[in-house]
Amino acid sequence: MSKAKKNNTATHQPNVNPYEGREGLIYARVSSKRQETEGSGLQSQTGRCLSDLKTIGVPHHRTFLDSFTGGGDFMNRPAMREMLGFIDAHPYKKFVVIFDDLSRLARDVVFHIQLRDVFRSRDVVLKCLNYRFDETDEGWYSELIFSGKAELDRRQNRRQVTQKMRARLEKGYWTFGGKKGYTMVKSPLHHGKFAEPHKTEAALLKYVLEGFSTGIFVKKIDACRYLAEKKFWGKQSPEKYIDKFSILLADPFYAGFIEYPEWEVGRRKGHHEAIISLGTYELNQRRLKSEGLSKRIRVDISDDFPLRGLHICGDCKKSLTSAWSKGRKEKYAYYFCQNSSCEQKGKSIKREEMEGAFLSLLKKQELRCEVDTLLREVFDAVWNEEVGEVRKLETAKQKHRQILRVKIKEITDLVIGAKSDAAKRAYEGQLEETALELEGIISGGADELDLSETSVPYRTALEKATGLLKSPYKIWNSVDVLEKHRLYFFIFEEKLAYSKKEGYRTDNLPSAVRLFEEFVCTNSHDVEMGGIEPPCRRCSCGNLLCVEYLFSS
Repeated sequence: MSKAKKNNTATHQPNVNPYEGREGLIYARVSSKRQETEGSGLQSQTGRCLSDLKTIGVPHHRTFLDSFTGGGDFMNRPAMREMLGFIDAHPYKKFVVIFDDLSRLARDVVFHIQLRDVFRSRDVVLKCLNYRFDETDEGWYSELIFSGKAELDRRQNRRQVTQKMRARLEKGYWTFGGKKGYTMVKSPLHHGKFAEPHKTEAALLKYVLEGFSTGIFVKKIDACRYLAEKKFWGKQSPEKYIDKFSILLADPFYAGFIEYPEWEVGRRKGHHEAIISLGTYELNQRRLKSEGLSKRIRVDISDDFPLRGLHICGDCKKSLTSAWSKGRKEKYAYYFCQNSSCEQKGKSIKREEMEGAFLSLLKKQELRCEVDTLLREVFDAVWNEEVGEVRKLETAKQKHRQILRVKIKEITDLVIGAKSDAAKRAYEGQLEETALELEGIISGGADELDLSETSVPYRTALEKATGLLKSPYKIWNSVDVLEKHRLYFFIFEEKLAYSKKEGYRTDNLPSAVRLFEEFVCTNSHDVEMGGIEPPCRRCSCGNLLCVEYLFSS
């Protein structure tokens, strides 16, 4: 045998199977839950991988399915975390992870490289049906290009989706997930998904948002408790939903508007149905900005110190606290500031002194007797105008419904008489659009308003409101300490500042006067006041509801 023949024999090595002794793990991924439930992407990926495992003679051990979109950290994917944990839990087994396409592994260059290193450190062989891994330098470069292409596709897709969603927002359509109180439904009239009020949730939310604006719900926690009782929230305690309720209050969507500052989409009128008026929304924003209105009532309030948590120091503007002080023979009650940087720290204010000054302040906020008739006339005028507007709206809806019914009959006749399939399809499309419009008006229409059914609750609310305005002092002395804390923010817009030296600073004191002005002027832009009574005779302001005339000093 020649020397050359010996060398050829020595260097010849049999082909090594890289999958020998390994078990197959299938990884499949789609980009959303909708693709997972409605599409067949996971099934087709899994089927191709199973077929390939049979071809290379590797037994299938387990399948991991993900529904996760975009790039980013691969550890955010539940199935990927589960698969890596499974591999770590079986350190003495060898695996081959098979997947359909390189983009299913990662759509981000950085995390693709990191994930490759993670599998390499665990001695896991990767097999892609649409790409052949090559551990040479040229193979690394090729893999880098393909992973970069996957990231580019993801970025371009995100840009296109964002542009389309932004364009739809600018047209007045909400393009994200459903808002609380609304459901997203497919509507051919609006060429996509459309936000419609939920039958039960919208009514509850309307009542609470309007109730917060008018003071039926004094604080956020009161509204959250009501919604929790009505099963509007989940099973957590009402306190857990205060932040969510704050978001609902600040969202102009419920007043019929669309905005998305993150994409520089300014506020504009939306195509969806509003569940509250713009006036109600604006009043809620004013209440949110008012100090103390949206804060929770203290849990440590007691009859000993009814003003604790309601007053602030006149010097440092920090909350005043209170305590009993033990003397030689008996205990004494004091309010005081405990701010270490305040000059008034530790300087006690006698309970009788501050509470006496507060009661005197309440006594001054009484409505003049002769204004009571005017007050009722103003309330009645606003109420009757609102009732009239509702009736006008219902009349207009009835006319529109009748027009649509006539139109449906006419289009139906055209469908029956159509001679070509193309004309028939066109008429059927018009018929469907008209029928959907009619159905929307019928389902969203309000029942005819009956004053005989609404006059009793209206009169009850009016008596309560005027009673509070006439004498807040009497109401204050007739309720317990918890109700006093609720009543406080009906009378005052914010916590009062009290100074040991000066007492209350009455030059800029928020009081029941402001409550009355806010209550009456809620719809002031809709009502002409000048025709009811002559303007104020005490000054030249020309305002019928001048506070100098309405309230005694």
